[in-house]
Amino acid sequence: QVQLVESGGGLVQAGGSLRLSCAASGRTWYAMGWFRQAPGKEREFVATISSGSTNTYYGDSVKGRFTISRDNAKNTAYLQMNSLEPEDTALYYCAADINSFKLRSSARYWGQGTQVTVSS
Repeated sequence: QVQLVESGGGLVQAGGSLRLSCAASGRTWYAMGWFRQAPGKEREFVATISSGSTNTYYGDSVKGRFTISRDNAKNTAYLQMNSLEPEDTALYYCAADINSFKLRSSARYWGQGTQVTVSS
């Protein structure tokens, strides 16, 4: 019903920037978000945005550095990551659910992930 494909990951030095993209199949009004998981660590909430871009939420560790946005005409969500730190290194997953509140902890649909590696 909803398929999510992430792109834009890569290797970047500390202080650099990356923009991740998440393309959703078809047209959907689900809230969308991003999670990340580093090796040996639990999944961490990063950001979420409501279907109409009215509401956004960010994890404490990325506030002021990351920005989530979406283009509903393109069925695509974005995560602009600035001032990257080595601690941001993780596999980043795009996610979707019925509302942005639920996406602070879980998701109905998941992408396969894109790797972000930040070197010092």
